[in-house]
Amino acid sequence: MTRTARSEPGRNAGQPGARTGLGAAPVLFAGMLALTPAPLAAERGSSGHLDILYWQAPSILNPYRSAGTKDIDSANLVLEPLARHDAAGRLVPWLAETIPTRANGGIAPDLMSVTWQLRPGLRWSDGSPVTAEDAAFTAHYCMQADTGCASAHFFAGIDAVEALDDRRLRISFDQPQTRPLNAFVGPFTPVLQAAQFAPCMRRVVPETGAATATPPAEDAAGPFSPACLAASLAPIGTGPFMVTDFQPDQRAEMRANPHFRHPERPFFATLTVHGGGDAEAAARAVLETGAMDYAWNLQLAWPALADIARGGRGMVAVGFGTLVERIEVNLTDPDPTLPADIRSTRAAPHPLLGDIRLRQALSLAIDRELLAEVGYGQAGRATCNLVPAPPAFASDANDACLLPDPDRARALLDAAGWTPGPDGIRQRDGRRLAVELVTSTSPVRQDYQALIAQWWREIGVETMLRDIPAAVYFGGDPASPDTLQRFHADLQLYANQFSGNDPQAYLGAWRCGQEPRPETDWQGANIPRFCDPAYDALHLELTRTANPQERAQLARALNDMLVQQYVILPLVHRGRVSAHATSLGGVVLNTWDSELWNVADWHRLAE
Repeated sequence: MTRTARSEPGRNAGQPGARTGLGAAPVLFAGMLALTPAPLAAERGSSGHLDILYWQAPSILNPYRSAGTKDIDSANLVLEPLARHDAAGRLVPWLAETIPTRANGGIAPDLMSVTWQLRPGLRWSDGSPVTAEDAAFTAHYCMQADTGCASAHFFAGIDAVEALDDRRLRISFDQPQTRPLNAFVGPFTPVLQAAQFAPCMRRVVPETGAATATPPAEDAAGPFSPACLAASLAPIGTGPFMVTDFQPDQRAEMRANPHFRHPERPFFATLTVHGGGDAEAAARAVLETGAMDYAWNLQLAWPALADIARGGRGMVAVGFGTLVERIEVNLTDPDPTLPADIRSTRAAPHPLLGDIRLRQALSLAIDRELLAEVGYGQAGRATCNLVPAPPAFASDANDACLLPDPDRARALLDAAGWTPGPDGIRQRDGRRLAVELVTSTSPVRQDYQALIAQWWREIGVETMLRDIPAAVYFGGDPASPDTLQRFHADLQLYANQFSGNDPQAYLGAWRCGQEPRPETDWQGANIPRFCDPAYDALHLELTRTANPQERAQLARALNDMLVQQYVILPLVHRGRVSAHATSLGGVVLNTWDSELWNVADWHRLAE
């Protein structure tokens, strides 16, 4: 396949007025609010029913038990944090009364603690009061080693969490923290009701009182117990909606929370989060047929989306934040015959991909510009960085990856001792150079798999391709071998992002000890099982650094370590692309938080 480098100077699809390729179809950009009429009546439930379509169906409604965006966003309808970032990236209070600062005394002068104060009068959806004890419990729930917390990296550096009274929560650190507002900020770390989730704190068989490292009996307490599962499927929350029925991997039914702190909100009385189908069907359901009010993650080739958008029943929303499509490299041996506690750590290094020359060769063979063009059009930009934004944190040290270099890739494989066989696939010591690339089921990702496999074959690497239904792949089920956390493959392709405007907590995910493993119930954000003491030391320095320029420099250096060691191969900086009906008002696409962050403000427009 003949390829030439492409560039589009000035490409800036995330800004108002940018060329979108959607012709006359209406488009909103991140942070913009359409000038729409007021809701039919400014009172709770006046807009009737809301239909939201997440074609990657939610599997669980507890962000601490899943890293999947589909689950985190759906849980966001029910569970809330102390603070979050608005569509402009500004930190705003949510359950908290104010944002802690040094000036207001919320952040201690020595940076060793932060004190949050809850809004007065908060109630859970069951009518009971929300207290600081609930937040303290939530921190302990995630920080307890055997709970299996997918958001553990947000609690890094915390020494103690305590309720000072009903409304004040103090978080103390084991060293000064220059970025102390991580836990309970954003959709990944909401506050849980202590009374509901208390059974999830331990693995104990009541008859003996003995702790166990395996799933206990059905009547036992702990994160595997039926009570804990029930809580994660129908959490009691403070958000605008409450769960009435949840069928994992199918749909979630909700109704307005009667105890929501804003008396007139939410404007919708009920909603359904529908699952299933694919991105194309989701786009058509909003833009052509009007069967749905909102459709998430329209992961379609741009020309196909442009054609569907001509249906005229909805608007396409586009926004660039920190979402990056990437290939992650498994640094451990994925052989399923190995004991789980061995293959989940660096005790069993990958027999092929442990060689950085092979990882680099795979990266050099990829044409990122072409991937961005065919996969996302104006909603995608080729990238060489895991952290592409905000601009201060985006490194320029890796831009050479934008120009594929298959000749150099072949030279690296030659130097590693891999010689072409009769069919062009390289061999060494009688072993073919073959890898497996796994991803979720999606037309764009299957196109990507085919292109990447072709480019890798051109340098002598054979690629087996496998795709897994998104509900399973991103579901976080500890019993499933097919989740992205288990990583039973050589390489995997998916997208991820961080919330907020600072990557400190996100970059902390690749520290030693953050990898998913049996004792964490296969939760953990260090999917490649990367471990480098130098990386950990640099991240520790980031947590101690206050100067913005120095912080940006350290964050770029951490990004460069992951990229230049070819642990992660960034491909495309993706814009979020969703759609909503023209009859739906109040929608503001937020690329720094959950897409459903302001669903309490959504309303049906007057005709």
